Amino acid sequence: MGCLFFALKGARFDGNRFALQALEKGAARAVVDDASLPTHPQLWLVDDVLAALQTLANRHRRTLNIPVIAVTGTNGKTTTKELLARVLATRYQTGVTQGNLNNHIGVPLTLLRMNATTQIGIVEMGASHPGEIAELCRIAEPDFGLITNIGKAHLEGFGSLEGVRKAKGELYDYLTIHAGTTFYNADHAILSEMVAERALRTVRYGIKEQAVRITAPDATCPFLRFSLPDYPLIETNLTGAYNIDNVLAALAVGKHFNIPAAAAVAAVSAYAPDNARSQLIRTARNTVIMDAYNANPSSMAVAIDHFIRLPANHKMLILGDMLELGANSAAEHAAVIDRLTQSPLKDVWLVGRLFTQAAQNRYRCFDSTDAVKAHLAAAPLTGVTLLIKGSRGVGLDRLEAYL
Repeated sequence: MGCLFFALKGARFDGNRFALQALEKGAARAVVDDASLPTHPQLWLVDDVLAALQTLANRHRRTLNIPVIAVTGTNGKTTTKELLARVLATRYQTGVTQGNLNNHIGVPLTLLRMNATTQIGIVEMGASHPGEIAELCRIAEPDFGLITNIGKAHLEGFGSLEGVRKAKGELYDYLTIHAGTTFYNADHAILSEMVAERALRTVRYGIKEQAVRITAPDATCPFLRFSLPDYPLIETNLTGAYNIDNVLAALAVGKHFNIPAAAAVAAVSAYAPDNARSQLIRTARNTVIMDAYNANPSSMAVAIDHFIRLPANHKMLILGDMLELGANSAAEHAAVIDRLTQSPLKDVWLVGRLFTQAAQNRYRCFDSTDAVKAHLAAAPLTGVTLLIKGSRGVGLDRLEAYL
């Protein structure tokens, strides 16, 4: 009741068709851009509904008078955003991107959810084409920024790793122009180069930078545990040493905003992923590392390398196709197969046309997740530790019920 309805359009829908229905259900106003709709006192006609939503969000952001932190990167941005939110929430009323609403629609909605009680904002920014991060910065006007890393993802839109670097660097460009501050991983060579190319205010963090000491996982505790000089032992509910960077980012931001170390560590330790991102699931029969929200060559490599080091008696991989790689797709899937053949992992299932073509009969292959489900229903697995990773479009997260 009392809300605004924005009649957004997509490839298969037109919100204008539902504007009057939204009013009947209690919307205070409906913002539309279809001039053929009947005249109605509660219909606001604009040239472009999406542009109106973005403009409103930008003007609202300017009334908030709070610091806004923008988070982007190839891998780990959602986990980092969640960790930031929990650390900062120990002291501040925090407005944060919900779920994965990190695009040209999600960012405005995130800003519009913030109100007079919000003391700090965290806005996740995703992109698959050049110019998108710059546009999201124009809307959100961040004071602080954090790029988690630069890797091979969305190559269909970016063209190359250099294209990814330029696109993500749009955040650094905005912060440079507007005298903002970036938190950056000083261990990451590409990020260090990008920072050096600009006159940026910086806050550094990193495994080498902070002399992190990692406690090796064992069969009783496969979760990430580590310590560093200024903090007590940090025990998490995250799997994979690659998540150390995400935790360090959250601690660096917390320290900058005067969060006590003990409170920051407690917030990080309490976070348990539930979104198929490095999520450890113990079923009645098996142990599953569900990392099936997304996949690209960079995240696939670090996930496999971590899984190789994980102690377990019977380890198994179920990998799904990596999507949106464009002309690089065949080569990148072949590179994963080469990595597997040189590893000690022998029990590997591959799902999807791209991996099937790259495997050349070296591993068990399935056309689809439904085919895997049918196989598991007929021949259940027991006593296995599995890493399940693939692009979201493959739908490997649907396998949990069969394991």
